[in-house]
Amino acid sequence: MTPLLSGIRVVDITSIVLGPFAGQVLADLGAEVIKVEPLEGELARSVHPVSPDGMSAMFANNNRNKKSLALNLKSESGKAVLRRLVASANVLLHNMRVDAITRLGFGFEAVKAINPRIIYCSAIGFGQDGPYRDRPAYDDVIQAASGLAMLPAHVGGTPAYVPSVVADKVAALYAVYGVLAAVSAQARGLIEAVDVEVPMFESLVGFLLNEHLAAASFAPEPKGAGYHRLFSPDRKPYRTKDGWVAALPYTGDQWRRLLHEIGRQDVAAEPWFQDAGERSRRVGELYAVLGAAVVERSTADWLEAFARLDIPYSKVNDLDDLLTDPHLAAVGFFAPGPQAAAGATRALRQPVVFRGAETVPDRPAVRIGADTRAVLDGLGYSAAEITALQDEGAVGRARETDHV
Repeated sequence: MTPLLSGIRVVDITSIVLGPFAGQVLADLGAEVIKVEPLEGELARSVHPVSPDGMSAMFANNNRNKKSLALNLKSESGKAVLRRLVASANVLLHNMRVDAITRLGFGFEAVKAINPRIIYCSAIGFGQDGPYRDRPAYDDVIQAASGLAMLPAHVGGTPAYVPSVVADKVAALYAVYGVLAAVSAQARGLIEAVDVEVPMFESLVGFLLNEHLAAASFAPEPKGAGYHRLFSPDRKPYRTKDGWVAALPYTGDQWRRLLHEIGRQDVAAEPWFQDAGERSRRVGELYAVLGAAVVERSTADWLEAFARLDIPYSKVNDLDDLLTDPHLAAVGFFAPGPQAAAGATRALRQPVVFRGAETVPDRPAVRIGADTRAVLDGLGYSAAEITALQDEGAVGRARETDHV
């Protein structure tokens, strides 16, 4: 953890991946992130696989460095606790549908009345100014709606989902920068309360069309989207004699070096190759030439050649290959850290490094409501009041093993 956001308190009312991942990034940067969960815990805690002591990998990898407060928000006493917590916070982050959190009593206007300087971040499915505003949304739906699932069809395949919850994670990063911008603006006196709306649909559309808007940027009619280089069927991992490699010659000099290596100086001598615009337009032909040559040598031979030619390259890793990757090992990317106490043999670290900034040990993802008593104590509840809230089922009780 790098405590750059020390002093910022975030109330995290989120579940699954989108909101929890955003909250974890803020926690990794040193914010005090208090995760508010139902008494039984949020759904991601039970997603397979689960450790022998009951911690799911999905939950552990999206909720480090947070505190857990278990609240029954169906009870008036539980809502009263949340109102007091919100009054003490800088940021409220949620990924509920807007009408649902408004009915609960914690829409933006209600929260602003409690805390006139709240930064209120709604990580939702669709923007509230459009006709899709009330639709439910999960990652697969957003991949389909955004055009992402159709991209494989442009290279001869059929529509398919990316096997990653990419829409959630892209939107989560938009939420993080939205919160950070608001924190910065508030610190400089530019804003008071602000409603930061982060819709998954618009986030992923913007992310994809950054390059794929292409010719549609200038066309009078709404057509022409699609970056041609990415739609070449020969832009793909290349099969070698014994495996797969990736390579991306990009500049004219890189292509010349590679074509000389494979004995295709004839291609480099073509008039169209000399013109950068034509070379870009016909890049699919170059990919086909490269693919035909790669199959003649082993993976090791090609890795050596690409390194010697200073062409961007990699072997094609499977997921398990990453766990023994020498670079990731050298930077300590999978060191289990405090998660080892909960039985983890490896965990993910924050990929951003702040050299010259203080770092402190990470805190593992904790059990449901592990910090309930401590958080309530900090809000001014007496020991007797906390016990009474627990007895009536408004807040959760921590078990002795909750901080392992």
